[in-house]
Amino acid sequence: MSRQSIASALFKGLIAGGLSVAALSPIYAQAEPLKVVTSFSILDDMVETIGADHVSVTSLVGPDGDVHAFSPKPSDAQSLADADLIVVNGLQLEGWIDRLIDASEYQGDIVVASDGIKTRPFEGHHDEDEGDDHGHDHDGHDHDHDHDHDHDHDHDHDHDHDDHDQAANGGEEGHHHHGDIDPHAWQDLENGEQYARNIRDALVKADPDHADDYRANAEQYIEKMEALDAETKQRMAQIPEQNRLIITSHDAFGYFADAYGLELLSPVGINTLAEPSASDMAQLTQQIESSHAKALFLENMSNPALINQLHEETGIAIGGTLYADALTPDGEGSTYLGMFQHNVDTLIEALTTND
Repeated sequence: MSRQSIASALFKGLIAGGLSVAALSPIYAQAEPLKVVTSFSILDDMVETIGADHVSVTSLVGPDGDVHAFSPKPSDAQSLADADLIVVNGLQLEGWIDRLIDASEYQGDIVVASDGIKTRPFEGHHDEDEGDDHGHDHDGHDHDHDHDHDHDHDHDHDHDHDDHDQAANGGEEGHHHHGDIDPHAWQDLENGEQYARNIRDALVKADPDHADDYRANAEQYIEKMEALDAETKQRMAQIPEQNRLIITSHDAFGYFADAYGLELLSPVGINTLAEPSASDMAQLTQQIESSHAKALFLENMSNPALINQLHEETGIAIGGTLYADALTPDGEGSTYLGMFQHNVDTLIEALTTND
């Protein structure tokens, strides 16, 4: 009897004895992980935390990457084409995403993680010098994200389709206008909880076989956010009133400031690509010198030159580096909760230290 015949007979005997195929070959019982593409690293960590082993996540903008300055590559379009689910921040953060999705011909669901939050207006710089208003509106209000997905190609796209090819081939498409809504909503942990709920619901819909796992993971995740939120409010309340003004590279901490009682100034407003004019810098320097600002803060994904210049001109100390729009490749800033804890610790240390 050949080896193949022996193996076949053994297999049939085991099955006859009540042993399942799944028990013999676990690989047959395991579905492929859900392929999820996220727009940037913070969403990547959220999806991995909730999805765990049931998801395989690709982030378009990786750790220490600047989502404002991102220029898609052809490989990014292919990643979207292969995805089962796409997760974006919305609120016009990703001005390049619509063209990239169009170029990829992706037909699945798109999750806007910020859906359902209370947005804050952005009243600072409006990136007037960019001259690149793409008219995107991923704000979570003009899209039906439970669609079978034609991506609503009639929904106020102000670009033409020549831009799709440019975006998918690394053109200068990361330069975009944010409009009047602050997109950095994850900087308030209560909003982070809503992000988690939206991601949970999307994973449950896309992969109902693992719904219980997604719900349990999300529940634990949200509980950790609630605890850190309470701790942050308690610790921030200890900062003297006169020390609550901070200066950061760009205006990414408005939600944080509103939630935890700080004041905020920034040299370039909301967009890291903007460069303040000499008159803007002179006005800001004068404003800082006449204010009660306690510290200046660098950001992990922004050029430190502006903050260093302000430090030299005003003499105000640099209080450390904050994580704004991106996680770090490793260490304490490599997760959303770790990023948030680092920012709180850095701010507390700088703002409560005696002069």
